[in-house]
Amino acid sequence: MIGEGERILLVGPDRKYFVRAGSGTFSTDLGMIDLGQAVGKESGDCIESHNGNSFLILRPRAPDFFEYSKRSGAPMLPRDIGMVIAYTGMNRDDRVLDAGTGSGIAAIYFGGIAKEVTTYEVRPDFARLASANITDAGLTNVHVVADDVLNAEGTFDVVNFDMTLTRDHVSLAHRLLVPGGFLVCYTPFFEHLALVADAAGGLFSEVNSRECIEREMTRSTRGTRPSTRVCHSGYLTVARK
Repeated sequence: MIGEGERILLVGPDRKYFVRAGSGTFSTDLGMIDLGQAVGKESGDCIESHNGNSFLILRPRAPDFFEYSKRSGAPMLPRDIGMVIAYTGMNRDDRVLDAGTGSGIAAIYFGGIAKEVTTYEVRPDFARLASANITDAGLTNVHVVADDVLNAEGTFDVVNFDMTLTRDHVSLAHRLLVPGGFLVCYTPFFEHLALVADAAGGLFSEVNSRECIEREMTRSTRGTRPSTRVCHSGYLTVARK
């Protein structure tokens, strides 16, 4: 049942709206929507605008938060987050340390899989935004810490870094990881990749760096072809303790 203040997606004929159920109205090109109608409904139910146009209610999932939630910068793309999950085997028993929270998108993805996620963000304003997004996602197992991750303590199965890195960060991850645990570092440039790979090579038993290139297909009356959008985002270095 949709609760008061809960984030929802309203799906119209050709557009989606990321709104909050409860008091107030929302204006669309298909009429005004009383958002109070959504309270008490279920995902999959419909509500109508003032002039009778129907909108499907959906509970947002992690890709929807990537697409619609407020951002503090450029988050990791879903394809790169998917590689983190795939190459670490992240699962419901895992304790995950995440750093460089930003708007909390990666932490939201991880929180839907892992037992517990602790995510560090050094900027208090970014940490507040991430906390709001994570609360909207309904995740109680994701904890935002507004601090430098070098102050982190505990034991973790997976460590994910999406931030400017030094050798100290790699050493920290090695210290906090359980035997067999994984460090993943997302880096935008070859120079950062080399720093991480060199630092991890002296500590971890396995170190591999990868790039995920994705091409979206576009279709028109003329035919189907790859999109001309940039298909590169960054590099992932995965190291196992």
